[in-house]
Amino acid sequence: MTKRRDFLAANAGRRAPMPGFVLLVHDRRDADPAIRVGFTVTKKIGNAVVRNRMKRRLRALARELLPTLGHAGADHVLIGRQGGIERDYGLLRTEMTKALRKVMSQPATSSRPSSSAKPAC
Repeated sequence: MTKRRDFLAANAGRRAPMPGFVLLVHDRRDADPAIRVGFTVTKKIGNAVVRNRMKRRLRALARELLPTLGHAGADHVLIGRQGGIERDYGLLRTEMTKALRKVMSQPATSSRPSSSAKPAC
């Protein structure tokens, strides 16, 4: 994925926060069964070298796990977190497996509360 609108649409989908990354999954609801994936790491994580290293780790995870555990016809976005660069790759793989299973078990509608909801007094 390269277009901003695709990343924004994925933000409205299901999410699974993990210590090393956040996984967002958005069902495109089109006839295309392709699994699309996008990566993002903010400047808060570190300089360009650190951010690119984190993206390489996330790409390796996606290449390894998404063909078998990913949701067909959905966009998957991996957002790198601060602790992800120091985490062991095996631990990241375990977290990714857990996140994919968690997201697939969530209902299709977003479980996040809407921003316009007012708390009950």
